[in-house]
Amino acid sequence: MTISLYNTRTRHKEILKKPASRPLSIYTCGPTVYNFAHLGNLRTYVGVDILLRFLRQQNIPLKHIINITDVGHLTSDADTGEDKIEKAARQKRKSAKAIAAYFTNAFKKDLAKLNVVFGEGDSSFVKATETLPEQIALIKYLEDKDFTYQTADGIYFNTKKYPAYSSFAKLNIGKQKSTARIRIAASKKTPTDFALWKFSPPGGKRQMEWDSPWGVGFPGWHTECAAIVLKYLGNAFISQKFNPKAYRTINIHSGGIDHIPIHHTNEIAQISGATKKLAADIWLHGEFLITAKKRMGKSADNFIKLSDLAKNKISALAYRYFLLNAHYRSPLNFSWKALAGAQKSLKNLYNKIKTLPSPSAGGNAYFDNKFYQALADDLNTPRALSVVWDLLKSNSDAAQKCCSLLKYDEILGLNLATARKIKTVKISRDLKLLLNARETARQN
Repeated sequence: MTISLYNTRTRHKEILKKPASRPLSIYTCGPTVYNFAHLGNLRTYVGVDILLRFLRQQNIPLKHIINITDVGHLTSDADTGEDKIEKAARQKRKSAKAIAAYFTNAFKKDLAKLNVVFGEGDSSFVKATETLPEQIALIKYLEDKDFTYQTADGIYFNTKKYPAYSSFAKLNIGKQKSTARIRIAASKKTPTDFALWKFSPPGGKRQMEWDSPWGVGFPGWHTECAAIVLKYLGNAFISQKFNPKAYRTINIHSGGIDHIPIHHTNEIAQISGATKKLAADIWLHGEFLITAKKRMGKSADNFIKLSDLAKNKISALAYRYFLLNAHYRSPLNFSWKALAGAQKSLKNLYNKIKTLPSPSAGGNAYFDNKFYQALADDLNTPRALSVVWDLLKSNSDAAQKCCSLLKYDEILGLNLATARKIKTVKISRDLKLLLNARETARQN
């Protein structure tokens, strides 16, 4: 099957090219683990999970890496401010390692509740702190090739030395200005220059710092992802030695749309600057979740956690269903009313599949074709979901319906097979009144 994906690099849909002799390589920018992921963050990972599930069902071998940023992400994207994890550690009076471990575990639990299958089989988590030798080797190579300069607070990438710097994000460098989120460090030669290695403050000691050829400090956020891509997917490191000529352009790089102008642009500058090759063939970006007319985000202090859904009696899978109703490249407005509607629809879907007989081999070829063509067209989940309901409403053979729906759910991840095994128990009116009275007494 021909699969087309929208490529941010070219601003067009492109046919996914499958490697002939190796797995399809996919990288996902993971979380900075200083706080809980919010629903907007999690939207990106559900989208990537749909992609991975679809590729697996198409029998396409793949290798997926998602990073965990456990050091080096400062409060400003322009390399100023405090390390987010060290700041959280100070505020909570815990070690930076303890903070990173706690929120990494919380993130993985959220993924599990959403049926996002990362970190198993062909998918792996990689911590930034696990590739420090490779990060230092990459910086040293860039230094040797005259891409860097040193200031009082660190080693910086000189973006003027990489002429294609602005092309990916279509940046207007001449009009680049400081913002609250991007404060320009006075020591930079150009506003777009970014830190590869930051020095520990004089007279102070960070919880997470390491020796380097330039002094004690820590890596820049953008360098961490670049090194992980180069090592685990691009095969450019052998025994921690950097070999840029050996780099194999990865097939897909995924992440949130907010990473385009800074983080992903800076990854490309390092990888392509060092290797003279494309960093990735296809760049896949998920759009924002919108609440109160603003993007949901920690910096905006308007974020909602997955655990907040349960307090409002909304299941995690209802949120997954809610996400499937919108294309991953479309901004999605969050509301509790819309979530409640998604939960009602999901329950209705569960009830309908319970009534179907045991699945027959083969499924329904007509609806199968429509479902997979929808996903092959840039992961069009709203269209795929409409096929699910069209199939249920059709006069097709019930056993074939069941077979097709269970196959679809291997991609949609809504636990339809589990729902079929759950028997609905009818409760009498008197028993309902008794249970409600007990619940009221318990709350009071």
